[in-house]
Amino acid sequence: MKMDSDLLHSPAVGLADEEEADMNDWKLPLAFMKKRHSEKIEGSKALAQSWRMKDRMKTVSVALVLCLNVGVDPPDVVKTSPCARLECWIDPLSMSPQKALETIGANLQKQYENWQPRARYKQSLDPTVDEVKKLCTSLRRNAKEERVLFHYNGHGVPRPTVNGEIWVFNKNYTQYIPLSIYDLQTWMGSPSIFVYDCSNAGIIVKSFKQFALQREQELEVAAINPSHPLAQMPLPPSMKNCIQLAACEASELLPMNPDLPADLFTSCLTTPIKIALRWFCMQKSAKLVPGVTLDLIEKIPGRLNDRRTPLGELNWIFTAITDTIAWNVLPRDLFQKLFRQDLLVASLFRNFLLAERIMRSYNCTPVSSPRLPPTYMHAMWQAWDLAVDICLSQLPTIIEEGTAFRHSPFFAEQLTAFQVWLTMGVENRNPPEQLPIVLQVLLSQVHRLRALDLLGRFLDLGPWAVSLALSVGIFPYVLKLLQSSARELRPLLVFIWAKILAVDSSCQADLVKDNGHKYFLSVLADSYMPAEHRTMAVFILAVIVNSYNTGQEACLQGNLIANCLEQLSDPHPLLRQWVAICLGRIWQNFDPARWCGVRDSAHEKLYTLLSDPIPEVRCAAVFALGTFVGNSAERTDHSTTIDHNVAMMLAQLINDGSPVVRKELVVALSHLVVQYESNFCTVALQFIEEEKNYTVPSPANTAEPGNLTPVRDSPAIPRLRSVNSYTNIRAATTARNLNKSLQNLNLNEEGGPAAFSPGNLSTSSSASSTLGSPDNDEYILSFETIDKMRRVSSYSSLNSLIGVSFNSVYTQIWRVLLHLAADPFPEVSDLAMKVLNSIAYKATMNARPQRILDSGSLTQSAPASPTSKGTHIHQASGSPPMPSTSSSSLTNEVPKPPAREQPATRPPYTPTLGGQAPHSHQFPRTRKMFDKGPEQAAEDGDEPGGHRNYISAALQTGLCDWSAKYFAQPVMKIPEEHDLESQVRMERQWRFLRNTRVRKQSRIITQRGVSRLDDQIFINRNPGVPSVVKFHPFNTCIAVADKDSICFWDWEKGERLDYFYNGNPRYTRITAMEYLNGHDCSLLLTATDDGALRIWKNFADQKNPEMVTAWQGLSDMLPTTRGLARRVSIYLDRSKQGGAGMVVDWEQETGLLMTSGDVRVIRIWDTDREMKVQDIPTGADSCVTSLSCDSKRSLIVAGLGDGSVRVFDRRMGPNECRVMTYREHGAWVVKAHIQKETDGQIISVSVNGDVRFFEPRTPDSINMLQTVKGLTALDIHPQANLFACGSMNQFIAVYNANGDVISNIKYYDGFMGQRIGAISCLAFHPNWPHLAVGSNDYYMSIYSAEKRLR
Repeated sequence: MKMDSDLLHSPAVGLADEEEADMNDWKLPLAFMKKRHSEKIEGSKALAQSWRMKDRMKTVSVALVLCLNVGVDPPDVVKTSPCARLECWIDPLSMSPQKALETIGANLQKQYENWQPRARYKQSLDPTVDEVKKLCTSLRRNAKEERVLFHYNGHGVPRPTVNGEIWVFNKNYTQYIPLSIYDLQTWMGSPSIFVYDCSNAGIIVKSFKQFALQREQELEVAAINPSHPLAQMPLPPSMKNCIQLAACEASELLPMNPDLPADLFTSCLTTPIKIALRWFCMQKSAKLVPGVTLDLIEKIPGRLNDRRTPLGELNWIFTAITDTIAWNVLPRDLFQKLFRQDLLVASLFRNFLLAERIMRSYNCTPVSSPRLPPTYMHAMWQAWDLAVDICLSQLPTIIEEGTAFRHSPFFAEQLTAFQVWLTMGVENRNPPEQLPIVLQVLLSQVHRLRALDLLGRFLDLGPWAVSLALSVGIFPYVLKLLQSSARELRPLLVFIWAKILAVDSSCQADLVKDNGHKYFLSVLADSYMPAEHRTMAVFILAVIVNSYNTGQEACLQGNLIANCLEQLSDPHPLLRQWVAICLGRIWQNFDPARWCGVRDSAHEKLYTLLSDPIPEVRCAAVFALGTFVGNSAERTDHSTTIDHNVAMMLAQLINDGSPVVRKELVVALSHLVVQYESNFCTVALQFIEEEKNYTVPSPANTAEPGNLTPVRDSPAIPRLRSVNSYTNIRAATTARNLNKSLQNLNLNEEGGPAAFSPGNLSTSSSASSTLGSPDNDEYILSFETIDKMRRVSSYSSLNSLIGVSFNSVYTQIWRVLLHLAADPFPEVSDLAMKVLNSIAYKATMNARPQRILDSGSLTQSAPASPTSKGTHIHQASGSPPMPSTSSSSLTNEVPKPPAREQPATRPPYTPTLGGQAPHSHQFPRTRKMFDKGPEQAAEDGDEPGGHRNYISAALQTGLCDWSAKYFAQPVMKIPEEHDLESQVRMERQWRFLRNTRVRKQSRIITQRGVSRLDDQIFINRNPGVPSVVKFHPFNTCIAVADKDSICFWDWEKGERLDYFYNGNPRYTRITAMEYLNGHDCSLLLTATDDGALRIWKNFADQKNPEMVTAWQGLSDMLPTTRGLARRVSIYLDRSKQGGAGMVVDWEQETGLLMTSGDVRVIRIWDTDREMKVQDIPTGADSCVTSLSCDSKRSLIVAGLGDGSVRVFDRRMGPNECRVMTYREHGAWVVKAHIQKETDGQIISVSVNGDVRFFEPRTPDSINMLQTVKGLTALDIHPQANLFACGSMNQFIAVYNANGDVISNIKYYDGFMGQRIGAISCLAFHPNWPHLAVGSNDYYMSIYSAEKRLR
């Protein structure tokens, strides 16, 4: 059925209306849409950080081998005339040959010393083979594992040979003697670096590689054959660590241009600035710089290492440019190896890039191994030419007139380029070329502030940016800057360090080693610092002390604890959260810090955060108090008292609205449990005994305890759920795959990890040898047992927990854990089950073994065939199973639910009375009787140490790591929902337009007046008896709940969208549902009659439904009280026997949720803070059956089981907030409703069918209508002034505001006009004139106004 399709698409919709409605939608707050609801609470996967140099190296020795033979040219090179002559900038013919040789050697050594002053230099001038051998072996011996450099100048000897030889001399210089590279490799070892400055140098590189391969093959042969001569030798070093730089390719000659030095390659490698300037002057473009000559270049003022002088600045720019070219062109790992591992190698390779540029211009191609991609055409060289140009153009005036030197704009321009890159959006682009330059700029005070700011903005782009910056080599620079006292750098450095540590926390050690932590301590203590910077500082400190003892000690001495405690009440929530996490980490397993905390009464100061409005802050406080009690040092009476104190404070959070907090609470309490293990074992045994001996009283005609559905021949109970009907059920929670439980829906409780059979309440697996392990599915204490313990031990005392004498602290905490094990949120109950079972396991392992012979049945064999296992689960009656079941549970063969193929039936459920089921707890836990072999025997002695580790290691919530993700993610980027172009925003806009259209069109229909409402537009058989129905306010989806599952239908298309299990225990039922955020991303809230609230997302679409959150909305609705508040009326249909269950009303505008039911209060929850904000006493002795609120007037109207209607004003105190009580109904109120207009009336209806209208200000009703008797359900349409009554007498009557019946519905349309069943629930659509009706015959139908209206 289409909604007036022409209307739907008509362009003439009044726009003014639409915009206004949209604005209201935009203003409505959203509930449960924070990160903690949408993300898994866990840290990000740590990226493997490759930036840290595993092996920093030094070149410690340098061999300078010069074969010049001054005055004698080698035979195989014909030199031009004139020819290049200069060696190391010296003309060898200008002095005697011997003197020239020595001067050149000394000069070469000086040139190298500029780059590596600390190395040992050894010259070998015109040597023989033996001299070279002696030199190399002695250098290698002294260098040990470090790097050795071998520089070979072969300008006075023949070219290298194809056989892999270079030439040296004989003793009297009458012959050239070949020296094999193979021998050179042997003498030099590795790691080494070779520089070859001679013609055809590429040949050497090739031969070197061939020899290295040959060596490897020889070694492989030797490894196989022990008699091989090499097998006895020590392993020669691998040649992979050898680096080679050669002046030209194998077939090329060195340039002979007389304007160039003869050792052009050496000049480029060792005096780059000098040769670069000369080369610049030799280019044609140099003519554009007037007055610059080669002589002038010699006179450039300044020193290379003083960045303020012209020469120093050029050198600095050159370094930045070559580094940048390398970083942009080389693969990352090669860049790390060549440009970051060793200072001398890095310098040589930077200069090698220049050599490639200059020598290629003379048809020479320098070669390196490892080979580099060509860089001589890189665009950054143009920036170099410009910098040289600007510098040289100033030279004449500086030298002649002494004018001041103007600094180069190079760095400022590069920072601007980086800034432009940052502003241009970064998704899927290459990283910014300028990153290495930003690094260089950090060295200069002039640009430092701007560079840090841009660097921070870059790191903010995400973990990939941090990894990139670390790989460039930023770390030592920002570490060094922590020694600076400049206040203006503080915010920037704190931001940068927070980003780095969020991605790579291993830097904690470097910080402590360099005293960097003191910097952040001073930022934290500085009250003038903005809160966000102090937050980052405390985050950094929290990383420094995280599981790092040295860091904990350093920060404790730096007064971290006192600093943190001062900031606990800061208005900035993130700061409060991290201060608490930081405290929790500094005293984690570090006793001195704990005692320091005790002296400063840290735990008492943390108590205030337990009621913080922000759930994450409460969480952090619980974490801190948990590690506070979790220290394993020796206990004194004083510390035990403190632990008890903290435990009782923590226990108050048992019903916190946020599962994140409760998960942290379980972990905190588990620390206490580990600490006082023996005391808890005693308590556990006591509880196990108590539970065993407890028989539930069974009054004649009331339901069994916990109001389990009574067994009677009503059609509602033995409902067969065959597997086929589950095709659309999907695993409902991510925490646990519920498919297992869905085969047998009534058997499983979501909190219990295995499917338990009704006959064998506590399926036990004491025999399983994996009991200690957290991922094992079967537990000692089944969910049923725990749940029963929880209900046996009178629980009402929880509210007065604090006034308890200390000897029962352990009992109280055990109860708290029992309560948490039944938590509606699976992750919380899982954790609590682990803790309880760990202790139960310990307690029963140590218990008395002689009671094993209680049951003579142990000789029976365990059931063998899988089919018989299946039957144990499906005992149709609840009679106790044969003892063989219990023996099977003791021998590793836990009855498993039947396989999916068999149709799983749902038998009528009779609880076995406590005493009859043979509880596995009557048997000892030691496995000796059933030992199958040695591998399990080891479990017997289970020494406490091992187990203690299991419980603490298994229990973590990931909260701290998850919180740290905040710092790794972009904080400066506009969030997606605020970005007008984002998909999220577009989808939202579309939904709001849809809402406006629905409101507008439904208003047109309802304003025309609805005169009939009996057109059946949908009918379908629901999988279970509908107990609550709820229309989605804007789309065509309707939710139908039965006892424990929810079905979603599309009422327009008539198809089922989804069906999933709500996860409530089997003695409870769903009694209310609400759509939250219906105007936007809808969530579904379900309330069950044990007081639990669950919120679901991703239902009715193609994804798996997921539980967003769940909590105990009403804690005192204990199952045992539920049978008492019987309805007074005889008319009621049977599914509603018992109390009112839980009733809720939701206010989207304020984010408040009103809850009540079989309790004496109306509890108001603030969903934003996820905490209880108010308890309004109803002042009545009966249950609340209906709630309705009006946020504008702050009124709450409650209908009660005693027939009274009570009006509360929630702005007033608990004693005077009840402003009106109407006692005109004589029986149970089915519905009380307050109209949302400013002068809206209160409408209420009782089971007797009397509808009464009240003005909130007048004490008596202003109108009364009589409708059908035996009313079971009623709803009031908020727009159309209609109300519909459903009766157990199988009909529906729809009335208008005057009390006239406009429709009476008794039969279904269609097939044979079957009579409708007793009405179990009905609901109007909030906008359209649609009425949904669920009846006891499983059918769900929807009626609408007649067609001509729609």
